[in-house]
Amino acid sequence: MEKRRLGRTDMEVGVLGFGGAEIGFEGAGEETVRTLLNEALDSGLNVIDTGECYVNSEELIGKSVASRRKEYYLFTKCGHPEGLGSEDWTPSSLTKSIERSLVRLRTDYLDLVFLHSCSEAVLREGAAIAALQHVRERGLVRYIGYSGDSNAALYAIQCGALDVLETSLSIADQEAIDLTLPPAREQNMGVVIKRPIANAAWRTGQKPANSYHHVYWERLQRLEYDSLKGDLKRAVAIALRFTFSVPGVHMMIVGTTKPGRWKENLAILDDGPLPREEFERIRARWREVADETWTGQV
Repeated sequence: MEKRRLGRTDMEVGVLGFGGAEIGFEGAGEETVRTLLNEALDSGLNVIDTGECYVNSEELIGKSVASRRKEYYLFTKCGHPEGLGSEDWTPSSLTKSIERSLVRLRTDYLDLVFLHSCSEAVLREGAAIAALQHVRERGLVRYIGYSGDSNAALYAIQCGALDVLETSLSIADQEAIDLTLPPAREQNMGVVIKRPIANAAWRTGQKPANSYHHVYWERLQRLEYDSLKGDLKRAVAIALRFTFSVPGVHMMIVGTTKPGRWKENLAILDDGPLPREEFERIRARWREVADETWTGQV
């Protein structure tokens, strides 16, 4: 698997990492997670990205692959200590959350911790960033970053205090291409992409039951990309390769609960970026249809 230096960090990351949200929210069993993570590590995976609010994702990862800790970079997120919807950006809460993540993940350090989609106002106030800097000084984390979108993500880049941005980018979510990726490149900031295939929100041909996917479903109904018509595997491949083609992207995070699926996604990238003409068709359609309300989705 191709590896890229993650901005100004010393991490050489594979272009495809494992996202830990699905294994928590979809209730994956321990044996399933053990199988899929070890299989992925055997295939070249070297980044696992999770969050303290992804139900029991951290615990599952710790139980499954802590014994192989030297083989992968470990990222997590903080700010929602009691699950999604429970925000707490105070330094004491952030510190306790990170310390708890270390226990859950069965490790004595984290390679990267993100503030998880806090507002621009929280970032500007400064205490949350300072809390991560202090934890880094203690040696509990190596690098610090921001996971989020739109103007908050832009400030996270411009403030100069953070090492890595994790943001949404896909065929259904292209604000970052113009708003945040250019200044991130200028500052040599690492860029990790979440939701790079737009959750495959179109895959059943019907509006997804999960409301988390509704915005992308609705956008894709209006965008009507020809590439999403027909074979699902081909459509997923085009979507993933589109995101892979965007300048400034260092790596993408894809989650799954199905052993074998991560390797399938990795194989897609063997074909490299999309041909320029195909990439520009998708960009042109976005510019034609998207309006100012189509901002990056958390």
